[in-house]
Amino acid sequence: MITYRIQGHPVPVPEQAPPPQEGPEYEARLAEFEARIARGEKIEPTDWMPEEYRRQLIRMISQHAHSEIVGMLPEGKWIPHAPTLRRKLILIAKVQDEGGHGQLLYRAAETLGISREEMIEAFLAGKAKYSVVFNYPTPTWADVAAIGLLIDGAAVVNQLMLAQGSYGPYARAMKRICYEESFHIKQGYDAFVALATGTPAQRQMIQEAVNRWWYPALMLFGPPDRDSVHTPTLLRWRIKTKTNDQLRQEFVDQYAPMVLRLGLTIPDPNLRYDPETGHWRFSEPDWEEFWRVIKGDGPCNAERMAVRRRAHEEGRWVREALTAKAAQRTNGGGNGRYAVAGL
Repeated sequence: MITYRIQGHPVPVPEQAPPPQEGPEYEARLAEFEARIARGEKIEPTDWMPEEYRRQLIRMISQHAHSEIVGMLPEGKWIPHAPTLRRKLILIAKVQDEGGHGQLLYRAAETLGISREEMIEAFLAGKAKYSVVFNYPTPTWADVAAIGLLIDGAAVVNQLMLAQGSYGPYARAMKRICYEESFHIKQGYDAFVALATGTPAQRQMIQEAVNRWWYPALMLFGPPDRDSVHTPTLLRWRIKTKTNDQLRQEFVDQYAPMVLRLGLTIPDPNLRYDPETGHWRFSEPDWEEFWRVIKGDGPCNAERMAVRRRAHEEGRWVREALTAKAAQRTNGGGNGRYAVAGL
């Protein structure tokens, strides 16, 4: 039995076999379910929902959670090498936030009847995906600034949309996450501007980082609409409210002029503002590269997965200790604060 809190009150989510997904009763329930979504109501864990809605949410939220955890790695490596104590403290806080976001998202997914252990096992076995952008290297400090502005900026464009989605726990988690991500963008912009207005060497460093991260930022939104097999279902049930291509355009419209105003260039010869449409025209990413990285053949896929598997194994004793302590309390065991694992 999984327990979820709604407005502070514990509500059990029963674990049971899914009801039939066809027939008159199912069609009637589906019609009412879609009418609720059309009225802008939130679907909660104890509400009836189609199994495909549940499946899509588990896939999407768990992937999002994995991405937050893996996303700690590209920037986390720069914590010992930050140029100032202030930058170090800011980066520590940011990376810590990402870990917290992952935990919020795992909890949201758990309300759908899947355990955190199942999600993590699928991820470590390579059966679950995470965002393609975190499989690229960060060779200089400027990459931290570029991620803070471009990747976090793209993430917020996406997450503000998800905060309007139909599933209550996911939407509420997104609202909280977006508050913290707004800080991430500000720290990214601050570091970005410091380099862009610094010495010639610093300007060159941030320009090279922009060249590395522009197209991965466009990839963050997922495949083009023409190749996205999930988009129709996600839009139908308002798990998403905009398509991948719409979000990509929104990002370019916001962030391309921001980069150009600082006197930097964007590695796209076709990038230009179209006054007739009010939008920026741009080149699509290399989709062959996108699918290659998704399938595990990116610059850092093996490294990222090796780090996560090692961390999971090294943390096993902590999980076992906590499980033993919980069992001890459940069974009315001793009150010794440090009784577990000899602590």
